[in-house]
Amino acid sequence: MKSGQVHLSYRPLRTPKAAAFAGIAFSVLQIISYILMQSSIQAEELLEQGLLGEYARHVSIALGLLPFAGIAFLWFLGVLRDRLGHLEDQFFSTLFFGSGLLYLAMTFVSAAIAGGLVTLYAVSPDLFVNSAVLIFGRAIIYKFNNIYAIRMAGMFMFVLGTIWVRTGLMPRWMAILTYLTALTLIIGIAFWPWSTLFFPIWVFVVSVYILVLNYRYKREYDGVTLTA
Repeated sequence: MKSGQVHLSYRPLRTPKAAAFAGIAFSVLQIISYILMQSSIQAEELLEQGLLGEYARHVSIALGLLPFAGIAFLWFLGVLRDRLGHLEDQFFSTLFFGSGLLYLAMTFVSAAIAGGLVTLYAVSPDLFVNSAVLIFGRAIIYKFNNIYAIRMAGMFMFVLGTIWVRTGLMPRWMAILTYLTALTLIIGIAFWPWSTLFFPIWVFVVSVYILVLNYRYKREYDGVTLTA
């Protein structure tokens, strides 16, 4: 290769334009999974033999959607980091990635426990209903989701809101909305378990806003190119 020539394999990677849709995909899948899981875990009539099979099917559907929601959430993290660019700070990035990954990991752990309960019910439903395994499993899933995972999500949002305030990458109203939603998750979850839905809804709002910004930037860029 002659001097001054650039090898084609050295082309820099660029974030796919469709990556911003990952947050929307995560929101839709996670909301469906949350509704199915929470309604199954909290239902008092779950202990009745006739309804247990129905709720087991709901949990199975939720477990099938969660891996894809997790993949979409990782893409969403990549989009947020791409927007930070050279403004990324090591301290805030550690908190940002750490809380996001912990949220995702604990969500997967609770899903795995729920999957174990569904498998146990399929193998021996009579033994499952008459044992304390169901109560124990429900308690662990509830603790993982509504105490630990969702508070990591709140931490994730607090850090991201602080990054946006300091860098100006997002408007102030978005940062304020992020702070309020994070506070609701951290405190409100103790009074209303369905407040877990606020996190995927927030991700949906952020993703739509990023898509709008990308569309505006592309239109302005194309306009400059055409008039040049």
